[in-house]
Amino acid sequence: MRTPLLAGNWKMYKTTGEARELVEGLLRGLGDVSDRRVLVCPPFTALQTVRDLVQGTPIALGAQDVYIEPQGAFTGAISPVMLRDLGCSYVIVGHSERRAIFGEGDELIGKKVRAALAHDLTPILCVGETKPQRDAGQAETVVVAQVRAALAGMTPEQISRIVIAYEPVWAIGTGDTATPEDAQAMHETIRRILGEMTSPNVAATINILYGGSVRPDNIDDLIAQPDIDGALVGGASLKADSFLRIVHFLPPQR
Repeated sequence: MRTPLLAGNWKMYKTTGEARELVEGLLRGLGDVSDRRVLVCPPFTALQTVRDLVQGTPIALGAQDVYIEPQGAFTGAISPVMLRDLGCSYVIVGHSERRAIFGEGDELIGKKVRAALAHDLTPILCVGETKPQRDAGQAETVVVAQVRAALAGMTPEQISRIVIAYEPVWAIGTGDTATPEDAQAMHETIRRILGEMTSPNVAATINILYGGSVRPDNIDDLIAQPDIDGALVGGASLKADSFLRIVHFLPPQR
């Protein structure tokens, strides 16, 4: 049985003071989350502040990006060694904004996944299609290609340590959300591809999250789908009350 993961991607929001206020609000309302995992991914500047607050709590710490080298003359980059030193256990890799705005391709994203794994960070690999790609009937082809390219050459053991986040690009920050049925269909496809790259038994253990305008009013229907194992949440993770409602989703009746 896969343990659901609810992850908040704060993107380029929250000063250190605002980060402290948000995490304190989350901790006040968190309660018993022993049957699920909770993760926050602040901007780099707030990682240490958040680490000091979440140590010894059920909230894990993650970063929003990582570079492929452990150290070196790479101005502005953050290494996996630095993230581990700050207490991170997860890192988001290949988010559509990194792909579209910063020009990251599948080869670099694959190297980032490997760098994260090499330093005991769990990569959350983001994949997803654009609106034109979906309208052209290419959604599945695009997503499968992204998964295969990022994980090419990896062993089943390596792949078993990865989290996948399916985020249709057209749904991110738009208020539009894939229907639970459409999201489930893509998650099922991703799990099938993971099974081909490893084995069905390994694929059955891998968390596949949904992202793209996840909100308190749609989390229950999304999480009820058999292959949706949690959520990568953007805007709704920036306020304690909305993220807590997502964290406290109603368990599906299966």
